[in-house]
Amino acid sequence: MGWRKDLAMKNRRGFSLEFKRQIVEELLSGESRPAQLCRRYNISPSLLYHWKRQYSRGNFNNEPMEEAALRDRIEKLERLVGKLTLENEFLKRGLQNSLSRPSVRGKSSRDGNIFSAVLDGDAGL
Repeated sequence: MGWRKDLAMKNRRGFSLEFKRQIVEELLSGESRPAQLCRRYNISPSLLYHWKRQYSRGNFNNEPMEEAALRDRIEKLERLVGKLTLENEFLKRGLQNSLSRPSVRGKSSRDGNIFSAVLDGDAGL
């Protein structure tokens, strides 16, 4: 039985990383369907999906897909934090400016704190 294993190992094809990456990128781009790729390159569907998993992990000298998606998400969230920080500062300054001016009816809060004036019913609203 040992000779059968040796014979099977000799018939095994080897594929370069570039070839695997090319096929997976064609699959991911939507240019070809999985069945078309399998027929064209004479590979099994399970091998194609195995390569796709390897590609997503970055095993073909490419950047892992999940990691790239996470980096994009981090960048978007950092931009959002910056925008919200600017809005927060703008609103704080607006509140400070409104507290430093006398109210429309000529009443001002005791200690300049609009919140305590509202709670005391003395906000002039």
